[in-house]
Amino acid sequence: MPLIVIKILSVRLSCSSTNNQVVTVLPDVSRRFAQTVFDNRLKLVYFPKPKPRAPTPPKMMAADYGTASPTTDPLKYPIPVRWNIGIVGAQLASCGLVFYATSLATYWWQLIGLAIIFAILGNSIYSIIHEAEHGILHPNRKLNDAIGVGMALLFPASFHLIRQGHIGHHRRNRSDDEAFDLYYDGDRPWLKYFILYGILTGFYWMLVVLSNAIVAVAPAVLSRRFFEFDRPSVAFMESLNPKYMHSIQLEGLAACGLHVAIIWLMEIPLLSYAVVYFGFGFTWSAMQYVHHFGTERHVLRGSRNLWLFGPIDWIWLHHNWHREHHLRPTVPWIYLPELAENPEDRQRDFLMWHYLKMWRGPRKAEQRVENKFAGKIIQ
Repeated sequence: MPLIVIKILSVRLSCSSTNNQVVTVLPDVSRRFAQTVFDNRLKLVYFPKPKPRAPTPPKMMAADYGTASPTTDPLKYPIPVRWNIGIVGAQLASCGLVFYATSLATYWWQLIGLAIIFAILGNSIYSIIHEAEHGILHPNRKLNDAIGVGMALLFPASFHLIRQGHIGHHRRNRSDDEAFDLYYDGDRPWLKYFILYGILTGFYWMLVVLSNAIVAVAPAVLSRRFFEFDRPSVAFMESLNPKYMHSIQLEGLAACGLHVAIIWLMEIPLLSYAVVYFGFGFTWSAMQYVHHFGTERHVLRGSRNLWLFGPIDWIWLHHNWHREHHLRPTVPWIYLPELAENPEDRQRDFLMWHYLKMWRGPRKAEQRVENKFAGKIIQ
């Protein structure tokens, strides 16, 4: 280790002798002392110059999980832990009230009203799940994922399955592996229309719900050989990490068990439960591509900011600031509005208008955009 060079001639020594020991004060060594032993000669013991230590940041998790975007300084945008935990508690309490009201509902207009309420609540719950998917719900990774698993059961879905799907979405966005609004020569246009209209009408959510029972009894179905007819499905299957298969199976079983228990214990009529839950499922599915339809063919910039109503934007944790999220997926929800620096990003379009435009269907395209993350496993 390098030693501090001391100019003996410039040092004033102040000595006090005790049992033949001399303590030498060296003021140019950051006021630290060097002890010497005097035995017919002066022995100086030099201390190595201490290396500066960088401040240790609080323990944070790798929030991007390998997305296409660069990570963002977690110290500049700390996770709003108290907000998140409080929101989770409020969501759980609200779910209990909605389920109880559903058990008492006897008229169709009551079920429609509860379906609308649960549509707003359910998408708020998904926004919390979404934060957990990116590892920005809680700074402790185990607790982050545990909350994500629990809240995903209300979707209902396996957290480790939909997390891989969402992180994969950040990798595949607007590439040929995930362009539901486009088709090419050699594609089946009717299949593209079927998939897009399935997203717009809630069928996509129903497929996710059905997957709980499928993966619980036959997890091997999550293989590309069963989906060769659809390129986005193949890309999704190729990105799945085998180490999560056991967790996916257990979470699928837990999701089925939880909702059977809710219906049975609260004595909710099955049809009433389905109607109220589909209020959420329809709106969630319908919004899954509205932020990307017809946007730039770029993995980061291929998204748009939208608005619905001010209070709902807050309840949904600024999920409609979607372009800012894709540009900086490691930034927690509470900071997204302030990230929109360009005037065109702050002038958001009305969400319902873009939803209606999606009904025009897919269009034929010539430009090819390859996915540079193709075949890479989600970590």
